Amino acid sequence: MRMIPDPKGRFAERPYYTTDELDRECEQLVRDLHRQRNQDARPNITTDELHLLIELNGASLDSCADLSIYGSDVEGVTAFHPDEDPEVSISDRLANDPRRENRLRTTLAHEFGHVHFHRHLWAGKFRHGSLFDRKDPKNNAICKRDTILHAADYDWMEWQAGYVCGAILMPVTQIRRLVSNYCGARDLHAAVAIRSDHGRRIVSSVVETFQVSEDAAKMRLKVLKLLGESDKRGSLFG
Repeated sequence: MRMIPDPKGRFAERPYYTTDELDRECEQLVRDLHRQRNQDARPNITTDELHLLIELNGASLDSCADLSIYGSDVEGVTAFHPDEDPEVSISDRLANDPRRENRLRTTLAHEFGHVHFHRHLWAGKFRHGSLFDRKDPKNNAICKRDTILHAADYDWMEWQAGYVCGAILMPVTQIRRLVSNYCGARDLHAAVAIRSDHGRRIVSSVVETFQVSEDAAKMRLKVLKLLGESDKRGSLFG
């Protein structure tokens, strides 16, 4: 990671992470969590462990909050304070609907990204006397439904939290192994198209193995270039 100027002007500098750096750190965080709980390594992280991951990083968590004040499309907020730990709030619309557990998991992992990777930015601001108003919305990472996974890269903070979300829920080594095992067993050596029969089966396997939405699975597989838009590309494993 290196610091570069923040084009949005929120901070003097902002962190620049390569995707490899984010993948490695997130995988290590999940591995360390399982080790701390005396559990064998496994591919996925449970919903309870997502709660725990946030709390172990020194943030309070309200997983059933009324966030309507921010708008109907806001599903998560991380608030930073000069004199207290960060506060993570998850919309009660997710917590109160069992059908949205995958969406809840995605939002928890996204907010963890803000807590773990961005907390030091606000700490630096507060040390220099900036953003001291507790109610100032500039102190909050306000995460809308459409940007939890799909933030544009120019919105670097939301993009990083979105990438962390995928890397926490679907660790890079595990998801690559899943795709490699599937393709190896079927003698598939060229890139698999996401809309093909094999592509749909891989997406379904990722959804089931990692307890994520189909949208999150497709996004992660495409970002890692494990599935493509067409099958006319080079080797997956070469």
